[in-house]
Amino acid sequence: DPQGRFYIDSQFGIIRTKKELDHETQSVIMLTVQSQLGNSPVYSSTQVNISVIDINDNPPVFLTKSDKVIISHTQPPGTAVYIAHAEDKDSGLNGAIKYTLARDQSNAFSIDPSLGVVNLTRTVFEDKQQEYTLHIAAEDHGSPPLSSLLLLDSLTVKIVILDINDNSPSFMSSPLSYVMEDAEVGFLVHRINAKDPDEGRNGQVTYHIVSGNENKSFILDKITGLLSTAQLLDREVQEHYSLTVMAIDDGSPALSATQVLTIVVLDVNDERPIFLQQLYETAVHENQDPGELVIKVEAMDRDAGRNSLLQYEILPGAGYEKFRMNSDSGELVTAVSLDRETQEVFSIKGNSCHDLGRPSRSSTALLYVTVLDENDHNPSFAKNQYHISVREDLEEGSAILDLSASDKDDGLNGEVTYLLIDDTFGAFAIDSVTGSVVTTKALDRETKSQYTFRAVASDCSTRLPRSTTVMTVLIQDVNDNVPKFEQSCYKASVWEGQTPKTDIIQIFATDLDSGLNGETEYSILSGNENAAFLIDSARGILATNTILNHENTSSYRFTAASHRLVLLASDRGTPSLNSTATVLITVLDVNDNPPVFSSPEYHIHVKESVSIHSHVAEVSANDCDAGTNAEITYTIISGNDKRYFHLDGKTGSVDLMKTLDYEDTVKFTLLIQAT
Repeated sequence: DPQGRFYIDSQFGIIRTKKELDHETQSVIMLTVQSQLGNSPVYSSTQVNISVIDINDNPPVFLTKSDKVIISHTQPPGTAVYIAHAEDKDSGLNGAIKYTLARDQSNAFSIDPSLGVVNLTRTVFEDKQQEYTLHIAAEDHGSPPLSSLLLLDSLTVKIVILDINDNSPSFMSSPLSYVMEDAEVGFLVHRINAKDPDEGRNGQVTYHIVSGNENKSFILDKITGLLSTAQLLDREVQEHYSLTVMAIDDGSPALSATQVLTIVVLDVNDERPIFLQQLYETAVHENQDPGELVIKVEAMDRDAGRNSLLQYEILPGAGYEKFRMNSDSGELVTAVSLDRETQEVFSIKGNSCHDLGRPSRSSTALLYVTVLDENDHNPSFAKNQYHISVREDLEEGSAILDLSASDKDDGLNGEVTYLLIDDTFGAFAIDSVTGSVVTTKALDRETKSQYTFRAVASDCSTRLPRSTTVMTVLIQDVNDNVPKFEQSCYKASVWEGQTPKTDIIQIFATDLDSGLNGETEYSILSGNENAAFLIDSARGILATNTILNHENTSSYRFTAASHRLVLLASDRGTPSLNSTATVLITVLDVNDNPPVFSSPEYHIHVKESVSIHSHVAEVSANDCDAGTNAEITYTIISGNDKRYFHLDGKTGSVDLMKTLDYEDTVKFTLLIQAT
């Protein structure tokens, strides 16, 4: 007993408690008791076992005052969710514990009194509570029993119901929204709202645009669900949007729901009316009664409602008073009967329309109205007759005059056709469409110098009279004919020695042209050496210009071989035309020239042994005269008395007729005469 809990009466051996004993501290105490007699060293001992009998002096005690349990809200009834455990230091019945639920108003739980196992008595799936607080009491079986009924002694167990993500978000917001098309960027269009009955992250919803926002027109706050414009809208480009919006929770796995949100863009009068054509062109017949439909114009306004309702009008301008416009239908009709010849085209620049929006918007288009022709006018030539002078050298097909007849009508009614109704001897024709009068063959003034014929102009009408004009065509001369000599070659003669200005021959050339083109002038073109001849330029008389000498020039020709004069006959046209003729002029010889030997003396050496009839010499003389006057006869007039030599009278050849003898005669001197 080291704690000194007991003491013993040394005399009587009575063991008494000295301190309070605690069964829970030590339930059995083993004491060793020693006895001794006097001061004798002999002693004896014994063991005393003392059992401390338990009294119920300890209440049950929970090892922890609080605890927390998490369970799924889908657990079935009978599921053990918690085991409570308390300890009681007492023993026996004093230490046997019974468990009870002190505070449970949900009727959702029960506890096994012996084991302390807390079980579900029902499902908590439909409960709104996310947790339950259970107070578990422990009581022993002592007498009197002790318990932990006081709050401070009980066990508080929080049972947290763990949510399972078994609910998808559900949209609460409307699937239809409206926004004005002129809304600024960032304008709040719609708030998307979805609920999720799950708890915690399973019930936290975020929002996303799945489709329909390809052009990024909207932006969605994924937390708040606020949908705003991301760019300017235009109803005329897209009047509604169908956005597929998804609400998704934060569970695992996540659950989602989708909604098609239709956003209708409301119209603002921001579009002006636009005519289907900026320029309308139409036609109406003249002479029609007022009220004739001219055209129906049409405009489109991309706005909607009253913003797209249109009114038409024509604004004041030149000629607008001759038309009326139906303001509702856009039909334009005539207000008066129109006359094309007075005004053919109307340009209505104020063809206008406006919508009924506020403020109103308008636009204009141009309208050209052409008045179609009726055949109410006949063709008319500008002149009743035409006098024309043309050159005779016009090529075939040349235009000499463009006749023009005017017809105030238009189109086929005003198309004039032309016709020649008199004989032009095949010289002229007229283009039936253009009225151009052309030559059909080469003209020749020398054949016919004047033509007179008529031309007729008519249109397609068979009722209206035709127009006629008279044409007189004078053919002007062109220098197209050369002067022509009567002969191409003339022959003439003149005695030599005649005085100057002696007429030799008169030649003639004719020119078929008229005026200066037909006046002929004569001249010597070539062969007039030393200006021996002259010609009268007007009359064509060829005469001598000097005293001619037959011996100097036997004949005057174009070349030295022919001795011809080439005469030129030229007219006075521009350019001048000419022709040539050849005149062979023979200068007749007068015998006024004696023969002349080529040498005054001939020295001939011959051998005496030369045979008879040998040719020993030849003399030659020349006579400048011509013909018989130039025919020469040779004779030996002296020195040939003995007839040693023979002279040929024609050729001048001298031949030996006798044998020579040097010793007899050394030298012969013959005097020969040429006549």
